[in-house]
Amino acid sequence: MADTQNLDTDAVTRWAETHVDGFKGPVTATKFNVGQSNPTFRLDGPTGAYVLRRKPPGQLLKSAHAVDREFRVQAALADTDVPVARVHALCEDPEVIGSDFYIMEAVKGRNIDDPRIPDATKAERTAIYGEMCRVLAAIHEVDINAVGLGDYGPPGNYFERQIGRWTKQYRASETETIPDMDALIDWLGTHIPNDNQRRLVHGDYRIDNMLFEESGPRCVAVLDWELSTIGHPYADLASLLMQWQMPPGAEGRGLAGVDRANLGIPTDEAFVAMYCDARGLPGIEGMNFYVAFAFFRMAAIIQGVHKRALDGNASNPERAMRLGAAVPQFAAKGLEAAHG
Repeated sequence: MADTQNLDTDAVTRWAETHVDGFKGPVTATKFNVGQSNPTFRLDGPTGAYVLRRKPPGQLLKSAHAVDREFRVQAALADTDVPVARVHALCEDPEVIGSDFYIMEAVKGRNIDDPRIPDATKAERTAIYGEMCRVLAAIHEVDINAVGLGDYGPPGNYFERQIGRWTKQYRASETETIPDMDALIDWLGTHIPNDNQRRLVHGDYRIDNMLFEESGPRCVAVLDWELSTIGHPYADLASLLMQWQMPPGAEGRGLAGVDRANLGIPTDEAFVAMYCDARGLPGIEGMNFYVAFAFFRMAAIIQGVHKRALDGNASNPERAMRLGAAVPQFAAKGLEAAHG
């Protein structure tokens, strides 16, 4: 069984003292228990705090856990309107700790894992959601050629590419037949829009992949860029709407059934209008396709998480097994969105 819970701090220290300016050991490593993709550790030592993101050890699906892409995009965004952690160095030699990794700054900020933001006032929630919208629009307005990301994603229709990729990933990690998932894959393949925008997309944009200042709504860093690429911006927007349609709680992190008006949280329609205003768009047609796609992709992702748990190399094995049980629910919600 691959060990995703521990880190060889001696090996990390030897490498970092050579490759990260000013880095001195020894360090202690504390694993973050959030996230299911790349195991993440906080490093504390004489020269301060750092964060290390690594590929999980063991046999992995092709193209998954691309820490090199995370490193590249965050480096490219360093001087843009998109808040990101400053990256220090990338190690692509698996001999050092058993898999590729990179080291970045430890950004001070608060992580919000519940979109209801229970400890905030109504006005604070409204401000935080406004900031989420501003940052999402900023990501989609990045001049990809100016920051060196023009080749960060292949040419062609983004949704055609993504449906093909995630269908292959899903089939590679499939553990049972889910008729709704098969039907959703078929529907998406015959309803791909002709609108072929090429923008930077985060790929997993949500409130718990952001860090906010300790006492205000400002976002200080967008985290977890593993799924980022050049693609269609409405995929990111639809991903948020998809999440909010799920039940509240530790797993769903949704807003289904929540009195948003009372909490100061915008409706889906209001958020889309805010986004369009931020980007100067007249509106968005055919949101049902984009939301259906978001449910499909999330179902494929968590099926992969489930398979990694069964194979023994999940970052958080217990939660991975719970997530895997939700694949049929995401597939059913995707079909509902498609025909809604």
